[in-house]
This record gives sequence, structure tokens and C-alpha cells, in this order.
Amino acid sequence: MHQPLEHKDGGAVVYLSLCELGDARHAHVYVAEETPVAFRYDGFSHGVMMASPEDLEDFATGFSVSEGIIDASGSLRATSISRHDDGITIDVSLHARDLHRYLAGRRVRQLRGNTSCGLCGVEDLADIRRPATRVEPGKPLDVDLIRATLAKLRQWQPLSRQTRGAHASAWVTQQGELCAVREDVGRHNSLDKLIGSLVRSGSRPPQGFCLITSRCSFEMVQKAVAAGFPTLVSVGAPTAHAVRLASAAGLMLYSLSRDGEPLLFTSPKVSELEVWPELAS
Repeated sequence: MHQPLEHKDGGAVVYLSLCELGDARHAHVYVAEETPVAFRYDGFSHGVMMASPEDLEDFATGFSVSEGIIDASGSLRATSISRHDDGITIDVSLHARDLHRYLAGRRVRQLRGNTSCGLCGVEDLADIRRPATRVEPGKPLDVDLIRATLAKLRQWQPLSRQTRGAHASAWVTQQGELCAVREDVGRHNSLDKLIGSLVRSGSRPPQGFCLITSRCSFEMVQKAVAAGFPTLVSVGAPTAHAVRLASAAGLMLYSLSRDGEPLLFTSPKVSELEVWPELAS
């Protein structure tokens, strides 16, 4: 029998009555919270995302970078967070130049974005295209460094350890030091929160790479490029479109094989047309 949820440490604990072989057992089980988060820019509604209700100022900044509303070297003028019974509203105030650009190219996401989707509310194929951007070349990563970082990351994932229902995104130095980690029930959201935390710190992160504990779809590459990351490492496999975008941007893209072996899919020395010659036609 389910009892009321009790919020604790970013998750929620629910009391479940479990029966096994006729012997009733009771256990405390943590489940991750998932909350509608609405974004408004200077009074204009932009979209609603399902997310973990923590690190919301980081989320506001990182989401704004990923959406192309501000760039990674910019900032938000002000952020106000309102919590309601049915969700959370983030009101963002933009600097004049960013507001002018936002209004000029404004589109409204008509649907609610769920935790696994990156295109909810996009009405036209042109809306998913981004301006051609090249990131600074990254340095090749040592295979043992990637393995060691993955093992260390688990200690930085309290929500995932408690619930087994959250993704993490991390910024790692070339020496394997974890500088920042953000978790969320949505993989896109965790990366937005990481980007936001780095942008809000006011200083460019040390040279290194971004590590994500999820699969790598094209939106994850788009976000990494928007943030100016030189290298992205994903635990799950990339899609073909993700590889194409990474190649076009000069982003070094690593992913783990079935055996846990880090594989390099792209290199800044290889152009998109060399990998996908059919795009030239």
C-alpha cells in the first residue's frame, strides 16, 4: 500500500508494502521528484520542461545558452523562481541585446517537454538547425583517465544512488579532477544545469571534457557545442546524427563500447564532409 510521499534531499521517500512468498515486508524506497518547470523570458512564455526541482538558477542559465537565447560568455540580467502547487515558474529578465535577438527570432514550444525529449514543441525542421559553430580543438584523452573518472563520478551522484532514476553531467579537468556535477531526471536537463553552473561561475572552466552518464543524441552535442566544450564523453552510444554534428563542430566525441572501452568517434582534424561525403551533394 502506498503512503504519502515525503520529500527529502532532492528525492522523495515513499513507504511501500511488499509481499514475497506470503511474507509481508516493509521498505523505504527513494524515488526521484519530477516537476513541471515553466520558462518565461521578460513575460513571454517559452516552454515547460519536466525536471528535478534543484539547481534551478543553473538550469535557467544553461537552458538559455542551449536555446541560443544567450551565449556562453553572457549572463541573465535577473532570475526569479516561483513555486506553485502545480509546478515551478522561472521568470528570466534578459539584457537588452539578448532580448532584442530573442524577440526577433522568438518561437514558442507548444508542447510540454518531457524528460527524454529534446524537440517537444518544435514546429518546423528549420527550428532544429543551429548556426555553424566550431569549438576549440580538444586534447586526446587517455583511456585510463576516462575509466578512472567514471568510477569516481558515482561518489558525486547522491540522487542517482538514492533513486537509480537520475542522470549526471560533469566537467572534468585533463588531470581527472571533477570540477562540477549536476544531476536531473532528464539527461538534457542535467547537461543544461552543468552548463549553467559553469557560466554562472564567471570564469572559463579549466581545459578538460564534459562527461555524461546517458546516451548521446544530437541535442546533447548541440548543447555541448553551444557551451563551447571541446570534448564530450558519453556512457551510452551516440546516434549517427550526433556524430555528424560533432564532426561539423570539431567536437571530440567519445563513447563507451559494450565492453566499456572508450571509443573516439570524431576528431577536430577530420571535417564533416570527410566522414559523410554524401552531404556534399
